[in-house]
Amino acid sequence: MSEAPVKDNMWLYVGLCIAGMVAVVIFLKSQKSAHLESGAVAQLQSETFANLEKRKTSNNASEMQKSGK
Repeated sequence: MSEAPVKDNMWLYVGLCIAGMVAVVIFLKSQKSAHLESGAVAQLQSETFANLEKRKTSNNASEMQKSGK
């Protein structure tokens, strides 16, 4: 009696993994700018720059403070 040959499914799994990765990339590309539409990024960015400007101006010593008066 001869045994039935075992079918090798490795290339099927490799192909499915590649197709899955392509699908994920396409999905992520379509969702790439969804967070920009809400305006939250622009608001956060303006708040961050305002806070940096406050910190920058508050760290600068005035001429009176430099002279020790």
